[in-house]
Amino acid sequence: MKLTKPLTRLRRSLLALLVASPALAGATLLPEDADAPAALAPSAPSALATPATRATSSVEASRVNNTVVKIFATARPPDPFKPWAKQAPRDATGSGVVIEGKRILTNAHVVQYASQIQVQSNQTGDKVTATVVAIAPGIDLAVLKLDDESFFGSHAPIARANTLPQIQDTVLAYGFPTGGASLSITKGIVSRIEYAPYNPPVAGLRIQIDAAINPGNSGGPAVVGDQMIGLAFSRLNNAQNIGYIIPNEEIELFLADIRDGQYDGKPDLLDEFQMLDNPALRAFLKLDKTVRGIVVHQPYSTDGAYPLKKWDVITHVAGTPVDNQGMVKAGAELRLNLRYVVQRAVKNGKVPLTVVRAGQTLQLELPVVTERPLLIPDLKSEYPPYFVYGPLVFSKATAQFTSVLHNNPGMMAAFNAVRSPLVTRRGDTPDAQHEELVVVSSPFFPHRLAAGYSNPSFRVIQSVNGTAIRSLSHLVALLRDLKDEFVRFESDHRGGETLVFRHSEMLAGVEEILNDNSLRAQGTPELMAVWRGQRGGLTQ
Repeated sequence: MKLTKPLTRLRRSLLALLVASPALAGATLLPEDADAPAALAPSAPSALATPATRATSSVEASRVNNTVVKIFATARPPDPFKPWAKQAPRDATGSGVVIEGKRILTNAHVVQYASQIQVQSNQTGDKVTATVVAIAPGIDLAVLKLDDESFFGSHAPIARANTLPQIQDTVLAYGFPTGGASLSITKGIVSRIEYAPYNPPVAGLRIQIDAAINPGNSGGPAVVGDQMIGLAFSRLNNAQNIGYIIPNEEIELFLADIRDGQYDGKPDLLDEFQMLDNPALRAFLKLDKTVRGIVVHQPYSTDGAYPLKKWDVITHVAGTPVDNQGMVKAGAELRLNLRYVVQRAVKNGKVPLTVVRAGQTLQLELPVVTERPLLIPDLKSEYPPYFVYGPLVFSKATAQFTSVLHNNPGMMAAFNAVRSPLVTRRGDTPDAQHEELVVVSSPFFPHRLAAGYSNPSFRVIQSVNGTAIRSLSHLVALLRDLKDEFVRFESDHRGGETLVFRHSEMLAGVEEILNDNSLRAQGTPELMAVWRGQRGGLTQ
């Protein structure tokens, strides 16, 4: 029987109210009316969650909740200015997620230098001891194993999506940020996908989301639907609602790399490129107007056998066209740096390229690298080497050691003015003359031998008794074999002092200095092997 018009109008109002009000989403709809709007006809998808749908969503949410863990870490990072010591213990918390193989995936910075790690699941009081089995600080990923693997009997791994999310996909960020003890879930959308720097010189795919990411969220999963799309790892300071996640593609590369028990690094191109937009540049290269690509400004290697040459134009990477800005199409509305294709297409350490060289199209197989050697390297979860000689402490320049300069414009300007290699050679690669930069890491230990000299900290040692220094091991070997009465240390910068000591007094003072300053060893094991002339130790 037909409903009267007033009743029909009332029903339409109720239906509209149900659609607009989430609080009424559980209400049962009235029987269908022939005069109801077409958008609410049985053939159209309902805007309301049915009880069955909500139950499924609840099960999915519970399953995801069960995979997220809170990580407690006590870290003892190195002190680059006192390389014989570790910094005071620091307690920190982060997040992690259960993955296949009875493992926990988290960020490297959550567990780096941790002397103790514990894992706790949501809404439980028990903590399980964990250890790091693989870590990649460059891409900020780490894998943990648990001492008690029975934990995984009630915590199944989360499913990971095998494709990138779409821009504006709804995303949930799970984790244990500051502000509470229980699991936090924040909601947002996928805002941006790009190929961007991580911890230099490493770069990779990165997803930006506007869901709140705060300290403690690091290592927690970001989920679209019921699948993980990546791992939270940072947020943009001084900005609202800008957080970043490491997408599954980077995670899969990392997990594949560590299958053999060690992490080798991300495949990458280290050649220098420049864009091909300028008309004069195109004319100089005699390029047809149809040629698009990126110009090789400086090949990574100058070896004659290296496939790429200066002025080559890379037009395709593994068959994927490259545009004049060095970008490739990765989707209908997604352009990414060509290095994105490199990490997907590499086989047997090489990636196929199509280049235009002097008007000819060539097919090349370019070897990729997994690590860029640097004269001032990152410590990568290791502790710095050191060697004590009299009141002097020698170490090597690292990114951690020089960070105090780079974060202080005044110091940076002062060191640049005296042409210190700590500033002028930043980003350089090692060579035959300099395998690493040897620095005096600390002020003199208090001792009469240092009388009259100024603080030697941050000096780069250029030579010992006129012999140029190649590395810290080389310096130790020179001191070991020195026959001269005096030892002279020249610094590699303008101005400053030449440090002169009696060699015999420096040797005799070591034991006293070690005891006075509670040092357990004169140097790190590899350098002590050199000092004692043991097998494997460097000789001149």
